[in-house]
Amino acid sequence: MKIESRLPSIIWTGVFIAIVMIWLMPIVFALGTSFRSLQDVYDNVLAIFPTAPTFENYNQLFEQLPMFKIIMNNFTIATTVTILKLVTSFLAAYALVFFRFTGKKPLYFLFIATIFIPFTVTMVPNYIMLSKVGLTDHIAGVILPQVADAVGIFLLTQVMRSIPYSLIESAKLDEIGHFRIMKDIVLPLISPQITSVGIWFFVNSWNEFVWPSLILKSKESYTLPLALQMFISSEGGTNFAVAMAVSVITMSIPLLLYLIFQKYIIGTFTASGIK
Repeated sequence: MKIESRLPSIIWTGVFIAIVMIWLMPIVFALGTSFRSLQDVYDNVLAIFPTAPTFENYNQLFEQLPMFKIIMNNFTIATTVTILKLVTSFLAAYALVFFRFTGKKPLYFLFIATIFIPFTVTMVPNYIMLSKVGLTDHIAGVILPQVADAVGIFLLTQVMRSIPYSLIESAKLDEIGHFRIMKDIVLPLISPQITSVGIWFFVNSWNEFVWPSLILKSKESYTLPLALQMFISSEGGTNFAVAMAVSVITMSIPLLLYLIFQKYIIGTFTASGIK
């Protein structure tokens, strides 16, 4: 009877382990391939573990590209975009929820409507404007079109609507200004959700490829996804081993940040769930 009662739990555990293994397989494959020679990769593409581990791919990568500069470019862009998006999303959401002004609803729906505009529609106008002001091949050209995010505004607006309006009115009666209300009341109440949105912003910006590939031309201004593309090209040939080395570096830095701040990240999602 005990075995029968535990059978569903054993089955679900097995299914969960299988899903985790499938999810981890590309990561393990990339890590193993990054330590294999190119000839070894061509001899047995699907092998996971290297027969003769080598740092040749990493040496070649750092010789061909200014990798420290590229990593710094990627981190600067992702961090700056995340901070700017959080600030603009927070301020816009606060105004849309707690300010009363004519045309607030149409303005809100206009924000939401921009979510459904494809990136390809705004890509060319953005590129033309940035080229006119000389921001092509500069990380500022990657950052500027991303200072605001309609999805972030939408998410934080929904969260702020859960805050009782009477709480804000009470603060106003005590002659507390909007800046202090945002800093001392609203921000502490929704900090878990802000952290969650910030993580989403950072990961999206870190992995972005299309827009940086249009703006950044020189190797000194490259980001990691552009460095990866250099070794996977139909014209210039494909070096899977070096490409996997770039992939390992690209995923290891966010993973390292997660390991450093996992206590706060897990606490954030826990607090969000409790609320």
